Amino acid sequence: MSRPVVSLEQSIHDVVVANRILAHEGVLDAYGHVSVRHPLHADRYLLSRSRSPELVEAGDIMEFMLDGTPLGEHPPAPYVERYIHGAVYEARPDIHSVIHSHALEVMPFTLGNIKLQPVMHVASDMGLEVPLWDIRDNFGDTNLLVSNVAQGRDLAKCLGANKVVLMRGHGFTSTGRTIVDAVKAAVYLPQNARVLKETLLMGGGVKPLSPGEIAVRVNIDPYSPQVQRAWEYWALRAGVKPYL
Repeated sequence: MSRPVVSLEQSIHDVVVANRILAHEGVLDAYGHVSVRHPLHADRYLLSRSRSPELVEAGDIMEFMLDGTPLGEHPPAPYVERYIHGAVYEARPDIHSVIHSHALEVMPFTLGNIKLQPVMHVASDMGLEVPLWDIRDNFGDTNLLVSNVAQGRDLAKCLGANKVVLMRGHGFTSTGRTIVDAVKAAVYLPQNARVLKETLLMGGGVKPLSPGEIAVRVNIDPYSPQVQRAWEYWALRAGVKPYL
């Protein structure tokens, strides 16, 4: 897989589109956020100022260092949990987009003993095992927000080599090799959680995807037409142009 050259302008546009898609698909509400690694500086990332995802525009996109420091003079108020993004980019050079969501469908799987498993082929990006991060383990009683570098790095450590990490009583963080890849994972994760919950309510057990099935699907090229057509579909549903 070779990464095509993407301009800064296109990357900014992609972040705007991703925000609008995730808001329209119900993955993000007034809160939650999506970023992309800077196309020219691997030690930076692009993320909106603190604004509801459905309202994000190109002028809202800011540049950050991996420690969460915003660049530029007199920057607007950033998201408190921007440390999630920088810590993941710092730990995982292969990751180029990060999404944090509070989707309600996923929340029950952050609280009980029933594991979130992939049962839909389109949700195979989540992997066979989805780790669960509990901020209380290493930081005691907090407001559950990832509000500093140490907490971000602890979350990234729990993520490990996985694509998704659950956050106890909070939501989830998903990642991708591209922003389209990350959006796809974030859109289908709550849908998979809903289908799994309904299956469990029916009784009789669950038959998740096998390790072999997941391994086959992991090899799907994120730049392939079958992945890009989803981006175009979701963008048009959200009322934005998928590309500049």
